[in-house]
Amino acid sequence: MHRFNVGGGYIPPSNDSGLTRAWFDDTPYVFGVMQGVTYNAGPRFHVKYPSEIAEYAAPLEVYTGTRSMGSDARVNQNYNLTWTMRVDANFTYVVRLHFCELLLNRPNQRAFDIYVNNKTAQSDADVIEMTSERGVPIYKDFAVHMPDEPGDETLWVALHPSVALRPQFYDAILSGLEVFKLNDSTGNLAAPDASPSKMLAEAEMGAGDKAGSRKSKEQTHMATVMGGTAGGAAAVGIVAAICVVVYHNKKSRELSGKGSHTSGWLPMYNSHTSGSKSSGHLVANLAGMCRHFSLAEMKAATKNFSESLVIGVGGFGKVYSGMVDGDTKVAIKRSNPSSEQGVLEFQTEIEMLSKLRHRHLVSLIGFCEDNNEMILVYDYMEHGTLREHLYNKGGKPPLSWQCRLDICIGAARGLHYLHTGAKYTIIHRDVKTTNILVDENWVAKVSDFGLSKSGSTTVNQAHVSTMVKGSFGYLDPEYFRRQQLTDKSDVYSFGVVLFEVLMARPALNPALPREQVSLADYALICQRKGTLADVVDPAIKHQIAPECLIKFAETAEKCLADQGIERPSMGDVLWNLEFAMQLQTTFDGGSGNSYRSTTTLGTSSNSRAHESCVILEEDDDITNGAAFSQIVQPTGR
Repeated sequence: MHRFNVGGGYIPPSNDSGLTRAWFDDTPYVFGVMQGVTYNAGPRFHVKYPSEIAEYAAPLEVYTGTRSMGSDARVNQNYNLTWTMRVDANFTYVVRLHFCELLLNRPNQRAFDIYVNNKTAQSDADVIEMTSERGVPIYKDFAVHMPDEPGDETLWVALHPSVALRPQFYDAILSGLEVFKLNDSTGNLAAPDASPSKMLAEAEMGAGDKAGSRKSKEQTHMATVMGGTAGGAAAVGIVAAICVVVYHNKKSRELSGKGSHTSGWLPMYNSHTSGSKSSGHLVANLAGMCRHFSLAEMKAATKNFSESLVIGVGGFGKVYSGMVDGDTKVAIKRSNPSSEQGVLEFQTEIEMLSKLRHRHLVSLIGFCEDNNEMILVYDYMEHGTLREHLYNKGGKPPLSWQCRLDICIGAARGLHYLHTGAKYTIIHRDVKTTNILVDENWVAKVSDFGLSKSGSTTVNQAHVSTMVKGSFGYLDPEYFRRQQLTDKSDVYSFGVVLFEVLMARPALNPALPREQVSLADYALICQRKGTLADVVDPAIKHQIAPECLIKFAETAEKCLADQGIERPSMGDVLWNLEFAMQLQTTFDGGSGNSYRSTTTLGTSSNSRAHESCVILEEDDDITNGAAFSQIVQPTGR
């Protein structure tokens, strides 16, 4: 009856190697405004099927994505993550729930109760306890009988954090959901008192336009008359014909993957992954915005997408270094057909970046959409992502404090331009250290506009109502609670980035003690206790001027205010960071740097030279690797 890739996109039958089933996006069936947060571990995440679970139980893509309730324990304890589906009354249904823990690795870190039709199906479900380790899939089956009573055509499935076990995180997750209808004792699968007129009306409404609706009414009336006058035999014939129509519609929609209605008969919603098929009209829409490359040019630039040229893998797909026009080095981002991102993000990125030009925004050169490919071509960023330099990824040495501060100022300038410099406010919606790139001159540039939204254009409305998207750890809690996106959501995410730059630790780290898992929460605790200086990255701890640290930390703290109205604008953040830089420069000029500088690698975005960006120890080598947006997982959306 229903089959959902929970937290992910449409999976066509061709991608289900086991049983060639179609898996649909669950979003239209999530009940209420609280739809939780989706997360995808990416194609490189290793899923280990246990002996009791056959690999064809569900496609790999189902188990590498989840929908969870989010990171706010207080909010999660006050609502259920719920799905509702239309079914026929007076039948028994088997509800199969697929789980795979992608982030946690110890029992009682995340436990939850499962409800089916407002009855407790299982209490204190703990995926790690059931599977013993992360990345191991499991499914649970529950049977429920739907009584033959008015209003009992909706099947409810709900999850709620376990209160009894007091887990580390008050949260719940689900990867896949299937609903099977069981025949009755006579072998019958037809709905009780099946009305030919009702079935035909449902089938015609699925066609989706007004003409279809009018036709539905005419045929409904005709079916009713015929059913009343032609007797039982004729009615049976009509029902059989209608079943053929419904079956034909279902098959055609499954094969095309382009269903659009929300009738309870079929899960018709299709995700953006199938949108890549519409190559022609997209090229026409995007023509003139930027350069259009042919697929042959892209293959030549990347030596036929050679794995040796891969410089990263992100939520959209692999990123290659390449050469175009003979000697122009570029970064080429190629969509993965099974990615959680697709044609919508592809088109948004082109539309946004083709209209925006700024020193602190990454430049889009062009795109390719031949043969159902989705490829984006950008300026090459010699020094990769900010995140790599914070965690010494790829052999990259740590950045000096002054260089980190300068990169933060550059990123703030880019975001300030998005919020105020364009015709309408543009909200990035995915600000994080993997989306801040650094060029050969150590100039910071904001990248990855696939999730960006244009802000409200009305004076009386300061937000955009939209489904929650973003990355775990950086997500604005107010945006999550209210599903109302504002430019202050970017400010919150940037506040997390500031503390990440200062402390050199991930936004989320489940391996740490409970109070330290969230960087935002832990940084605020340390700031309010006056112990923030104790958790500063040891590589830069003795470089920071005391007054600079105070100003920087105060700025980051204000960004993380629980309510958006209490947060500063990005312009205010920029001003405060520049003031912190002045305090640092005065300190360095008066007392000398407290670290040894051996070479100058570039100039700051302040248009003034400063000391080396990279802290060098004796016998260390500078490794000038290459990277691009979203190279470092997680790719949470």
